[in-house]
Amino acid sequence: MYPVPAPPYPDALPPDLLQDAATTFGLLSATVRLHLLWLLAHGDRDVGTLAEETSQSVATVSHHLGKLKLAGLVRARRHGKHQIHSIDDPQVADIVRLAIRHHQELRTGSSRARRTRGA
Repeated sequence: MYPVPAPPYPDALPPDLLQDAATTFGLLSATVRLHLLWLLAHGDRDVGTLAEETSQSVATVSHHLGKLKLAGLVRARRHGKHQIHSIDDPQVADIVRLAIRHHQELRTGSSRARRTRGA
């Protein structure tokens, strides 16, 4: 039997790229921010609506939206007296959707999740 060749090494990643990615995951590690991004991945919302849907105060939601805006993950536009927030990076919305879907599948025991876990 012939030996199976090892897969090629992936391209080396620069440390600053890894740090940037880790920072994004750090932002996503706060439950409130993850929830905000999940909601915004499904449509634009104002702060009051986000506060209501997350059961948080407007001040708390504003604080977390500020962090997400600074990171370039969320943007806001004025609509009358309201600031309407939306996801600024569709790839981050995809990451959030994938993470949530993954955990939904783990909880429901779907066949794909079982294969992933090796069951």
